[in-house]
Amino acid sequence: MQHQAIRIAGQGSTVSGQSNNESNTVQNGNNGTNTANGQADQANVPAPPADEHYDLVLIGSEVEGILMAKAAHDEGLNVLILDPREKPGGQLIQGQMLVLDEPNNNKKISLVQGEMKKLYNAYNHGEIRKESDFIKYYNSLIQDIPLKSGIDIKQIQQKEENGQYAIASLTYTEKDGAEHTVDARYFVENTDYAALSSQLHTTRIPGVESIFGGGDKPEYMAATYMLKFKNVDWLALHSATLRDYPLSNLEAKYGTNTYVDYDFGTGYSKVTDKFKIADSQLKLRGINSTYQKDGEVIINALLIYDVDPSDPESVRTAIAKGKAEAPHVLEFLRENIPGYKNAELNGYPEYLYIRDYNRYETDYVLQYEDAINSKMFWDDVSIGGYPLDIQGTREVPTGKGYGKPDAYGIPLRSFELKNYDNVLVAGKNIGASIKAYGSARITPTTALAAEVIGIILGHEKDGKRLRDLTEDDFRTIHAYLKKDYHISLN
Repeated sequence: MQHQAIRIAGQGSTVSGQSNNESNTVQNGNNGTNTANGQADQANVPAPPADEHYDLVLIGSEVEGILMAKAAHDEGLNVLILDPREKPGGQLIQGQMLVLDEPNNNKKISLVQGEMKKLYNAYNHGEIRKESDFIKYYNSLIQDIPLKSGIDIKQIQQKEENGQYAIASLTYTEKDGAEHTVDARYFVENTDYAALSSQLHTTRIPGVESIFGGGDKPEYMAATYMLKFKNVDWLALHSATLRDYPLSNLEAKYGTNTYVDYDFGTGYSKVTDKFKIADSQLKLRGINSTYQKDGEVIINALLIYDVDPSDPESVRTAIAKGKAEAPHVLEFLRENIPGYKNAELNGYPEYLYIRDYNRYETDYVLQYEDAINSKMFWDDVSIGGYPLDIQGTREVPTGKGYGKPDAYGIPLRSFELKNYDNVLVAGKNIGASIKAYGSARITPTTALAAEVIGIILGHEKDGKRLRDLTEDDFRTIHAYLKKDYHISLN
């Protein structure tokens, strides 16, 4: 087994290829291209026999899929995590997206369940706030699960019968050049740039361009470069905010959704709108901040448009721009936001928070109507309830909201890649229309789904596959999830 502790790191290798549909073997090229519709890069290259066999192989180490791996591992399955990035952790650790959004129903009851509930409880109680806290938590999830970082996918061998595909095996190389071929009962797409699913026979789900009028060219919500500060007088910020109450006066002065308590602060959009950035790729939006204790604060506010997470140069350029802009944001906050007068920068993340990239059709694509009408499904594996929030693009920098749904269900079918018998998707790869995705993309929502799927895989009996599960089966599944795992999906 290979296990490594987390350190913040930059982007590692990516997968790329060209289209050719004459064979069932996918082999990566080095030309740095990904086709927009996800068609597989094909070459007539025979696959070597598998030398490693697993129940579950995950590509990528985003925390959502990690919870699937942990659940399956805890149920006794043989699991492997292969990460194309140089270090594991994804947006949570490498991107330091440590400002946690929480889905709730219209009665303001939290919908966070499962393993994520432990994290959110510790976060809300101030026990997990700093980078070191999150690293310790993440490492506890991957303990005893083999994880290899910096791998390069060389070849994907597929098989096809009556229009239904499956991955027969996957060949990858490690950093030292060692080559391995693995097969698995299931493979899982768990990267933020569709490293696996973009190489298969898949169809891209229309993105932001379909609602913002961008034509046929794919558009994506802005990424964020997280901003870290120290020597912030949070009590002064809180006290100044209280002096401007009631809330109507506060919002009139600072902008909608302005709110500060002892732990979290949001809003101030009327202030940040005055911040000028010469580079049109960047924008300082309203502040979404967390007090990490001891004068340390982390802010989700510096948007970066047009980032392609599958392109290392695009990511490097965006990070460089974020780092260069951070001192200017600091000076602005010092002059305009209470409590930041003596603030200093507190280091720089080496990766980004990627909200949105290419996603591919699943057996069921969750729709806006499903979310806004609180639809439940017989094969639900998660419950959503976050606002239908579409972050901005360069052309529509303010983004757009489509309402706040009550609790709604998300079916297993939205995590089963269409036309593939043994490929699942996790996290932000969820099959959802762009409006529904604005809500379903939130980490605890897709993390719950991933954990539930891992549990279900560990309970498979008589060789029954996920696609063979019936409505009766799910009545049993929902019952034991509630009884044994305290997860309620119905």
